[in-house]
Amino acid sequence: QVQLVESGGGLVQAGGSLRLSCAASGRTVSSYAMGWFRQAPGKERQFVAAIRRSGTNTYYADSVKGRFTISRDNAKNTVSLQMNSLKPEDTAVYYCAASIYLISSYDPRQYNYWGQGTQVTVSS
Repeated sequence: QVQLVESGGGLVQAGGSLRLSCAASGRTVSSYAMGWFRQAPGKERQFVAAIRRSGTNTYYADSVKGRFTISRDNAKNTVSLQMNSLKPEDTAVYYCAASIYLISSYDPRQYNYWGQGTQVTVSS
């Protein structure tokens, strides 16, 4: 079993950048495909980005494509989400998730472990 802890959230103005990190413990992150999801108040959890175990395949929601970049550092046991050109609609709690066997990166049901989330607020 792996434990996930997100960090790096905060308040930023529109057009700014943030870098979220997800630190894993208990097991190495290299054992999992990893994803980022977000949830705004009153809305369902939404897929943001995912990366395969090898790191060679990445996937993004259309709403963040070209602005966000997911990466992993298996040696440091971390996964990151670089967020650029942030918009007010990016405001949400961002969650890191790990999947043992990922078929569809967009489906939160395919992720086995979740972090507690980190708040990202983008002001206009």
